[in-house]
Amino acid sequence: MGFKVEIERKFLVHIEKLPELPKGRRLTQGYLSFGPKATVRVRTEEAENSSENIAYITIKGSGLVGRDEFEYNIPFDEAQQLLKLAQAALVTKRRIILPVEGLSELKWELDIFDGDNAGLVVVEIELPDENFEFPRPVWLGQDVTEDPAYKNAALARNPYKNW
Repeated sequence: MGFKVEIERKFLVHIEKLPELPKGRRLTQGYLSFGPKATVRVRTEEAENSSENIAYITIKGSGLVGRDEFEYNIPFDEAQQLLKLAQAALVTKRRIILPVEGLSELKWELDIFDGDNAGLVVVEIELPDENFEFPRPVWLGQDVTEDPAYKNAALARNPYKNW
């Protein structure tokens, strides 16, 4: 945890082409601050059929592909209280981690949204650099990395149901 530069690509998903999926984790996130230079987010993660719950506070710099990110673990019960201070709607989703074929150091993070963002399914991949080539599975759809509407902070303020 701590500081890193996050370089990620985000895609829509052809859900009918996905393989059978593992269980995943339940994520709830709320934004404490939206600013031109940074956003501050609190996230809780709950494992399905498990008591392994974790929470983070994250500060993300501006940008679409590469941006500064500071992330720190916080107590789960404190995160639940902080979520009550969110400046917009909470974003809820199920996250499933999938392997990247032939690249064990990378992973796909598949997000199946619910609540006000139900029907939206996206997948992200964090890359070592912006020009890194990676295999593209058959279920990978349109690249929406540079469309700010698909950022979670944007979905908190303008949910998918309103599009």
